[in-house]
Amino acid sequence: MTALLRLLLLFAALLMGAPALAQGAPGIPPERQILVMVRHPADHFQPNGAYGGGAYGDDLSRSARERLAKAIARNHRLTFLDGWPMPMIGVDCFIMAVPDARSTSAAVAELSRDSKVAWAEPVQLFQAQGGSAHPNDPLFPAQPAAHQWQLADLHRVATGRGVKVAVIDSGIQANHPDLAGQVTVNRNFIVGQSEVPEDHGTGVAGIIAAKADNGIGIAGVAPDARLLGLRACAQQRNGTVCDGLSLAKALYFAVEQHADVINLSLSGPDDRLLRAIVDVALVRGSIVVSAYDSKKPDGGFPASVPGVIAVSDHSFAAPSARVYIAPGRDVPTTQPGGRWFLVNGSSFAAAHVSGLAALVRQRRHAAGLTLVADRGDGGTIDACATLDRAAGCDCSCGGGGASNAKLAH
Repeated sequence: MTALLRLLLLFAALLMGAPALAQGAPGIPPERQILVMVRHPADHFQPNGAYGGGAYGDDLSRSARERLAKAIARNHRLTFLDGWPMPMIGVDCFIMAVPDARSTSAAVAELSRDSKVAWAEPVQLFQAQGGSAHPNDPLFPAQPAAHQWQLADLHRVATGRGVKVAVIDSGIQANHPDLAGQVTVNRNFIVGQSEVPEDHGTGVAGIIAAKADNGIGIAGVAPDARLLGLRACAQQRNGTVCDGLSLAKALYFAVEQHADVINLSLSGPDDRLLRAIVDVALVRGSIVVSAYDSKKPDGGFPASVPGVIAVSDHSFAAPSARVYIAPGRDVPTTQPGGRWFLVNGSSFAAAHVSGLAALVRQRRHAAGLTLVADRGDGGTIDACATLDRAAGCDCSCGGGGASNAKLAH
């Protein structure tokens, strides 16, 4: 309930919107602005025993200085924008724009010859030498991966850039505000049905590759990955259902397109055709990730196929189960209609691992995925250790998860 309340509060903040940024010079880029320093006159003694002029002094003093600055602007064919007193360094600083074809350097050189100007300089740009500790996506704090996987730190190492992830699922809302531009292919493989956005596929897509730092919604595990939205499943009253032929066509297309990662957040009976295509995908170097169904033998198909990464959202009593654990409970993600909502289940845990696979593939383009987990054959994934190992360095993406982490293929 606490997590849901926090999420609802974040949704309220999202709907209210963020405050607009203050703009000293709307519409005029910094590259066309200059700073003009005019000497600040000495503070003068006032009859009440106080000194004036510390912050433009009285209104008369302020207006006189502004008139001087505007006169300087007219004489040098500049546009007066704003100004601030800086008495501690003995100047008033005025911002002016260069409205014509002159360079800011040329305007500054001209001003330097004006006796009323202490000095002038172009407005320069500086770049922070480090990333934001947290993306500005308002639902980011409610994402389990933000804390369990130290997602912001992972993104300092990789973001999935250049990696193709095939999402074989129900329909994806490709124009969702958090997914617009992320889906490079959106194809429907179900005969006789038109393409429609659906809950499951849209939710899986958001966990994998929702845009980060766009001021809305969530941040995907691999926000710079590119999605192949391959609809082979349909949303029905009793859940999301996929037929084997549609799955085979979609999976075959993903292999043809050389998808780096193939996400199959589904489970069912063993299928010879699908198994053959999955085997080809693995041989050709695709990372295949599947949801694990604890109610089916070996987790169901395709989780049971050797080489496929089987993922669940919770641990199992049998420690020998070849299954990895990833965030999959109370996960905020994208939904049709430009919305976000909470989801649960192994489907969404698998989506997290597909996103992690995209991060690893960006740093190390090799067949398969080596996961670091708290058991040699599965268990809770240490995402930071997994990515650090793929990057081939101690990238300090986090404090590390399980102290007894082991490598698992």
